Amino acid sequence: MEFFKMAGSGNDFVLIDNRDNIIFNRKKTAVLLCNRKFGIGADGLLLLEKSRSADIRMRIFNPDGSEAEMCGNGLRCMMLFAVSQGIVKGNHLTVETGAGILEGSVSGRKVKAQLKLIGNPEEGIKIRLGKKNITGHFINSGVPHMVIFTGNIEKVDVNGQGPAIRYHRLFKPKGTNVDWIEIAGKNTIKIRTYERGVEGETLSCGTGSVAGAIAGFLAGKVSPPVKVISRSGEKLKVYFDKQLKKVYLEGEILTVFKGEWLAK
Repeated sequence: MEFFKMAGSGNDFVLIDNRDNIIFNRKKTAVLLCNRKFGIGADGLLLLEKSRSADIRMRIFNPDGSEAEMCGNGLRCMMLFAVSQGIVKGNHLTVETGAGILEGSVSGRKVKAQLKLIGNPEEGIKIRLGKKNITGHFINSGVPHMVIFTGNIEKVDVNGQGPAIRYHRLFKPKGTNVDWIEIAGKNTIKIRTYERGVEGETLSCGTGSVAGAIAGFLAGKVSPPVKVISRSGEKLKVYFDKQLKKVYLEGEILTVFKGEWLAK
């Protein structure tokens, strides 16, 4: 079975053309392929499938086998793959996702993809963690994110605090991703993300970058377009209007390698 390994700002994925339904047990396959010791290793499995309402359909499965509604960096990887492999003709395409039909464009390695907010952002949410109160913004940028401001991104205990917030009763039953952002300029933020499904910190998160940029805007701390510096050190750019109706994520995608999956 042929697969491609792709990465967006350090957020890495195994991508497979599944238009012929070569993969039936998607959840089990995701667990096998995403394993970094016995598999290929990735933050998620992306499956390109047929769609009746868009050019292609994207399904994404986390390393624990759970299916995510959306993934910003994964969507950009999918768009580059579809165009570079000639599955979609031209440089503009539409993709059916669990968060709706999204459009984007490809220019070389650079991919600009649309994201949509679900519901309205909720500002000033307070949760109790041990002896501390934490305040953040809850923003669903295709998947849920709790965004917390910090003065020093390097001092955040992401893997220590992340699970407690991710599984907090306020976000039941599905839980939430957790982002910490540091304002680094009038158009720049730094970000670190704890991702549900991965259950740990990732080097980048596309939907998290969008949520972080919008949280900074709502707090009056940054203006669009917002440059987002991820944990990998790579930079993404988030575009949006003041009504938050048109939201786009842009950055480069790396096709790392392709291979054949042999293990059963």
